[in-house]
Amino acid sequence: MINQEYKAMIGKKSVIRELAEYATRRSEEIGRENVFDYTIGNPSVPVPQAFTDKLVELATSHDPVAVHGYSPSLGITSVREKIAASLRRRFGLEYRKEHIFMTSGAAGAVAHALRAVTVPGDEVITFAPYFPEYNPYVNKTGAVLKIVPPDTETFQINFEEFEKMFSSKVMAVLINTPNNPSGITYSTETIKKLAAFLEDREREYGHDIYLISDEPYREIVFKGVDAPYVAGFYHNSITCYSFSKSLSLPGERIGYVAVNPACRDAKLIVEMCGQISRGIGHNCPPSIIQLAVAEVADLTADLSVYETNMNILYHELTGLGFSCVKPGGTFYMFPKAPEEDAVAFCKRALKYDLILVPADSFGCPGYFRMAYCMSTEKVRRSLPAFRKLAAEYRQIRERSGQA
Repeated sequence: MINQEYKAMIGKKSVIRELAEYATRRSEEIGRENVFDYTIGNPSVPVPQAFTDKLVELATSHDPVAVHGYSPSLGITSVREKIAASLRRRFGLEYRKEHIFMTSGAAGAVAHALRAVTVPGDEVITFAPYFPEYNPYVNKTGAVLKIVPPDTETFQINFEEFEKMFSSKVMAVLINTPNNPSGITYSTETIKKLAAFLEDREREYGHDIYLISDEPYREIVFKGVDAPYVAGFYHNSITCYSFSKSLSLPGERIGYVAVNPACRDAKLIVEMCGQISRGIGHNCPPSIIQLAVAEVADLTADLSVYETNMNILYHELTGLGFSCVKPGGTFYMFPKAPEEDAVAFCKRALKYDLILVPADSFGCPGYFRMAYCMSTEKVRRSLPAFRKLAAEYRQIRERSGQA
């Protein structure tokens, strides 16, 4: 018999993917330039030329057996050394290759980190709004994901609700900063308070509690925004990183686990990740991509367009009456819908070929997510559609006497 659990998941596909598929079909009907697709966070800027040059060099000038051969279980040693050196330079923690495990993007990193520090029946806590795929990431390990309700005033951590939900069964806390979907970054004050809380609970319960920091958007932080390096504040921290957004390489699926050198059993956790791979069929990302990213670990693509787009949209939407906490990074914006049912709002937006994502699955009903990783020219062309949508809601309120 086929696995009924995975069969059931087919009927519960990602709303993001379903809307993106709709956008593709609509583009075939009226032209891609006329569809304002704010669904998927697919980077819209080119990869740095230095990466492309290195990739060409590896493919044409190096031993093809070495370049295309199997990687060691933990990743290519020289790559791990270069990534550790980059982290030392940038963040001041004493990373060595023994603290680095190469993965297939941040998703692969989170999958390994969760399995390394939990067993079935343990609890993992995260904070709404959160990336919906955390549900299968955590629950398929046998651990249980607990969601802390959001503080919708700031989208910082709701500590009051967090403390109520915390128990001795919690073995890991999973955070995402800069955050998908809200676009906010957790402040230094927030991270310090979280670290102090976890240290207190470690002493109270007598066991380690791990802070797993999912950081694919770490390099997309806007001017003047407080965005601390999480691992610098808590010893038992595991950083899950992806080059997908910083280098515009989502299709190459390349990232890493970096275990804080101060973490208990830091080197052991990395070794364990190699064994976890045997159970989930990970078996390392492509060797040529590992070798190429190692040479550009300190670089990013030109990410400035995302802040430009954010400022245009934030100014326009708030001017139209939408409530929105201003993003501090990423390429996402998270406004409140003008009606309680965000699904109904996003369906209404389709009339104007605005493809927006309702945030129910992000743990925040009544909001919607916009991924504004597109050309600034197209963002500007989408503004009249938002104005028409807002005008329709003004008319609805006027008819109902709410204006």
